Amino acid sequence: MEKILQDILPIMDVENDCILSKQGDICITFKLLLPEIFTLSGENYEALHQAFIKAIKVLPAGSVLHKQDWFIEANYQPTANDVEENESFLHKASDRFFTERPYLDHHCYAMLIKKASTKSTTTLLSSLTRPKLVPEQTIHPIALQSFEAVASQFASILSEAGIKCQRLTENDLLSSSTHCGLIEQYCSLHEFSGNPALKDIQLKPLFTIGSNTCQLFTLADQQDLPTYCSSKNKYDKYSSDKTKFAIGFAAPLGLLLPCNHVFNQYIFIEDAQATIKKMESKRLRLQSLSAYSRENAISKEAVNEFLNECIREQRSPVKAHFNVMLWAEDKERLKDMRNMATTAFAQLDAIAKEETVGMPQIYWAGIPGNAGDFPMNDTFDTFAEQACCFLNVETNYQNSISPVGIRFGDRLSGKPVHVDISDEPIRKGICTNRNKFILGPSGSGKSFLTNHLMRTYYEQGSHIVIVDVGHSYKGLCDMVSGYYFTYDEKKPICFNPFYIADGDTLDTEKKESIKTLLLALWKKDNESFNRSEYVALSNALQGYYDKLEKQPGIFACFNSFYEYVSNEFVQVLTNDKVKEKDFDVTNFLYVLRPYYAGGEFDYLLNATENLDLLTEHFIVFELDNIKDHPILFPVVTIIIMEVFISKMRKLKGIRKIILIEEAWKAIAKEGMAEYIKYLFKTVRKFFGEAIVVTQEVEDIISSPIVKQAIINNSDCKILLDQSKYQNKFDQIQELLGLTQKEKALVLSVNKANDPDKKYKEVFISLGGVLSKVYRTEVSPEEYFAYTTEETEKVKVQQYAKQYGSLEKGIAALASESSKPF
Repeated sequence: MEKILQDILPIMDVENDCILSKQGDICITFKLLLPEIFTLSGENYEALHQAFIKAIKVLPAGSVLHKQDWFIEANYQPTANDVEENESFLHKASDRFFTERPYLDHHCYAMLIKKASTKSTTTLLSSLTRPKLVPEQTIHPIALQSFEAVASQFASILSEAGIKCQRLTENDLLSSSTHCGLIEQYCSLHEFSGNPALKDIQLKPLFTIGSNTCQLFTLADQQDLPTYCSSKNKYDKYSSDKTKFAIGFAAPLGLLLPCNHVFNQYIFIEDAQATIKKMESKRLRLQSLSAYSRENAISKEAVNEFLNECIREQRSPVKAHFNVMLWAEDKERLKDMRNMATTAFAQLDAIAKEETVGMPQIYWAGIPGNAGDFPMNDTFDTFAEQACCFLNVETNYQNSISPVGIRFGDRLSGKPVHVDISDEPIRKGICTNRNKFILGPSGSGKSFLTNHLMRTYYEQGSHIVIVDVGHSYKGLCDMVSGYYFTYDEKKPICFNPFYIADGDTLDTEKKESIKTLLLALWKKDNESFNRSEYVALSNALQGYYDKLEKQPGIFACFNSFYEYVSNEFVQVLTNDKVKEKDFDVTNFLYVLRPYYAGGEFDYLLNATENLDLLTEHFIVFELDNIKDHPILFPVVTIIIMEVFISKMRKLKGIRKIILIEEAWKAIAKEGMAEYIKYLFKTVRKFFGEAIVVTQEVEDIISSPIVKQAIINNSDCKILLDQSKYQNKFDQIQELLGLTQKEKALVLSVNKANDPDKKYKEVFISLGGVLSKVYRTEVSPEEYFAYTTEETEKVKVQQYAKQYGSLEKGIAALASESSKPF
């Protein structure tokens, strides 16, 4: 027999943002934003658990907490902001790669219902079977205000525990021509982003809604409950011999159940004294029957223990019910989902009951606002403390609303997540600087991570200086048409620190950096210089640039400076009667002669191209071939220092980033330790970031530079796979100041990766307050742009030459490659 839904729908209306049932029940609905999964410690779960207990205790007798978690299969689509014509080749490739990536879309609602009557509903008395529904009482304004005050207190308690609560309005609850409200969402199983569509509901013989076939599994009998429940469980996949990875007790029924489902959680608050009186009567009845049956004797003891705990521990007795509703269009798919659901209940050590007879009434009570009509014969007696263990307290990774950030992937599905690890943590007071310290052994995906970071920063307008050994950034530098400085016998590395670009000026910092360079070329590390020599160099530079102003045809470089000193400035010294002991110009010219035209290093300081480093957005200094050179390496490091400090102080309002790879060890050995310390302490004042990358744990332990300057001034710590160091990770933990929760997160990296996808995981800690593990997964095009494998790099260059450009070559190689990414 068919019925019109409008005639039997138990919801009368929505007024004052409250759902009113035809029985006179009032329902206030909140949308909850729960903490992100895989980011909480055992202590965090316990705090959430206690918050829910406190929130439930403020609800009056005769009220119901109906928590409804929706998990809907969805496919990732780039946002409108992502799809722009001016986006880069690699950004578009990433969008294509992740488009249609499947994931579970999670929405959580908490519905607080104040029942109009304390009369219990049973399966036979459900509103679904009544021919006519008439409210039993008229809603009084004072009663509504009182319940709204309770609801606000409930939301405040959860908010203080880190759960954001947003009250739903009439527009959220009811549908329009273009929007599907929450009530229709439940009745029709719409996608949250979809438009309203009318669907038939068939409850017998099969439970179907439109083209979807549904199944309902309940946890409603005490015999089916687990023998143990807690606020958390150990998650074996991410646990190690040294750590226990915590996850919510009910997580297997939430995001870890990878299919379309709704997880309904009901907690019914009743009069505690009436419940105790009822249980006392039950205990006496069982006691009188205990002589006739061992089961009665055991039941009597169980009831007695329940009463003792209630009084001794001041517990709050409640009734509870939990169910999971699955749906799918394909019946074969539904069979697999059924197995998933029963397995999920088994992970809780519970037995799932597949509802058939009572299924219509239980489904009907799940309509938002109708929990007061729930059949109480399908509930069980427990305490609020135990009932709250079965509440889902986790959600998906959330996107940052910040306009800048990096694209990572969440741990469960790899769905792209927009993450700001620079500006947002400072705005929130989590961090005091943007500096980053990256630790990752060889093969952990360190190069892919840093290439991904630098590419994203570059596309967001940052100025980037990279100091590298190993040619890890050659592909990316070529992609963005940056400056790549490296030493080669045919094309040796060269600079021009004397050149002043259009719009730039000879300021004090420029002169100081050139004087530092000249002194480094002139004096050995163990040689000191006196004040008169410093003043003489200052005068020489000033005179040289005065000459350039008068004679603009002279090209600024070391050659012309050397000629000025050997000619005009020698005459100046003679006229001023400067003694040789105050400034030995002959010695100065002799020592610097190799850098002048015709000398051994005449190429080094006389570059005629790549001159305007101040305005160049992407610069890579590759030091692999000169890191042990006694002449070239000190000079190059000084020039690097001058380039970045110049950017730091002159580029106002622009983000500046210096990334020092393994080269930091060589720099520190060459007396540049003070520069690194200075950099990490002051770069934050100039909207800058200093990033140091290291590979070996021993580097941290042995280097005072890392321990004192870098780690102490890097609020963002990034660690890759540390599994081979887990037996000595305590030392790393102490040096980096990681908490026990962060230790568990670090040692969980890459422990349960999806074998069908190519990616590495990365741990990121922000100020020791916010810590997460993300996927670093890239498209095939990004892979070939970032790869450090020699054979693949050669192949990329061959394809670039064959197809006329690097982008076209990479695109062709990516389309042809069968390599799994």
